Amino acid sequence: MPYLITRLYCQLFVAAICLFTAITATGAETEKTFRVCADPKNPPFSDRQGNGFENKIAEMFAKELGQSVEYTWFPQRIGFIRNTLKAKKFPDKEVYKCDVVMGVPTGYELTLTTEPYYRSTYVLVYAKNRGWDDIKSPNDVLNLDASRKEKLRIAMFDRGPGTAWIVNNGLVDQGVPYQSMTGDPGTNTAMTIEKDLKAGVIDMAILWGPIAGYLLSNREPGTFAALPMQPVPGLKFDFPISMGVRYGDKARRDRLNRLIADKSDEIKAILVEYNVPSVDENGRLILDLPH
Repeated sequence: MPYLITRLYCQLFVAAICLFTAITATGAETEKTFRVCADPKNPPFSDRQGNGFENKIAEMFAKELGQSVEYTWFPQRIGFIRNTLKAKKFPDKEVYKCDVVMGVPTGYELTLTTEPYYRSTYVLVYAKNRGWDDIKSPNDVLNLDASRKEKLRIAMFDRGPGTAWIVNNGLVDQGVPYQSMTGDPGTNTAMTIEKDLKAGVIDMAILWGPIAGYLLSNREPGTFAALPMQPVPGLKFDFPISMGVRYGDKARRDRLNRLIADKSDEIKAILVEYNVPSVDENGRLILDLPH
């Protein structure tokens, strides 16, 4: 019996050493890199060249942690979280492909979310010098005379508050349908809308703030006008954005929260660089779009 006990003790000791080694190795791997789940072609948020503002914030956080950035690329379509944040590297190990999604709605149901690091709003963008330059607010669109309204072509997405605004205000006949998520991994909403606005396929679009900022960045002055949507009863246009991690990964969430607080000024500077309109909790602009 003592022999069996001694043998069992030795087996348990060896198993414990192996488990400790595995955990340590996994932790070391994680700590060497800041592993981001991202879309390879999703301006202005992210791309393979590192030109998106989410790329810039990831690089800043990684530098602060003494890590290098490592990406798992996957088009941000249906199944994005399943194929990135929740996808294991090996079926029998708790090692995942990536650990952080740099931009998700605060309280997103598929991830544990950090404190918000920016809040933006939807924006009405129209092509200038096409007969719409007298429009100074979204409400001016509703007051157009019938003949001008009939000529209007406005992008109408399959979901979102912009679509609700179009429907609520009787502009469905002026809507040109677009998908919020295209099936083409080589393009995204910002790129498609920019092309169609320039080509005259549409006159206007109600876009999420960072996408509107993208259209106004590095373009010839006077190409587009951008007018933030105004809150109306029962319809919200401004939303907070957080970073997402796996449920249960509270230590990483807390570490990101500390970085968000410590680097708030630097984050704001990046958002300014990318013309992202920022609003307070009441939807009032605190960082406007360029004119």
